[in-house]
Amino acid sequence: MLLRSDLSKEAELLVLRHENQVLRRQVRGRPRWGHVDRLWLAALSRLVHRRRWADVFPVAPATILRWHRWLVARKWTYTDRRRPGRPPTGVSIKTLILRMAREKLNWGHRRIQGELARPGYTIAASTVWEILHAAGMDPAPRRVGPTWRQFLTAQAHAIIACDFLVVETVLFKRLYVRTCWCSPNMEPADSTWAA
Repeated sequence: MLLRSDLSKEAELLVLRHENQVLRRQVRGRPRWGHVDRLWLAALSRLVHRRRWADVFPVAPATILRWHRWLVARKWTYTDRRRPGRPPTGVSIKTLILRMAREKLNWGHRRIQGELARPGYTIAASTVWEILHAAGMDPAPRRVGPTWRQFLTAQAHAIIACDFLVVETVLFKRLYVRTCWCSPNMEPADSTWAA
């Protein structure tokens, strides 16, 4: 467009203005302007002197000013800064944390966080704990031992009695305790579990 002569540009402008007048006469009611149309006309209004807006644009100068104020207000809403809290953890990091927890059963959330810090992944230990907790993984020492089902299946032939009780602590925390009494030839460490 810069290489064309001024006479060619002026002729094209006259043709477009005439076409615009013909279309205005044929259209009944007001045309609907979309967001892109408003943006385009408001941006072009910066290139045309304000005294010529009524001649050039198909809307009133007050409408162009209103669109321009609307665009400026949308730009400076600071919506990107209003989100509280830390940014979400990426899916690849979550997958890596869960993989490390499954492969290294004796690593806790702090050890996993330290191992992630070596290659440069900055993540809080509490975030690692939340990811493990959301995935239903117990803390490191509990992941190593057998589950209740495995314990009861392995010791079913020697268990004499089992009991389940609830204990309230001084700080009003509720603990659920399952106690199993086994035959005398069993080790006492395996006979009582608390959760």
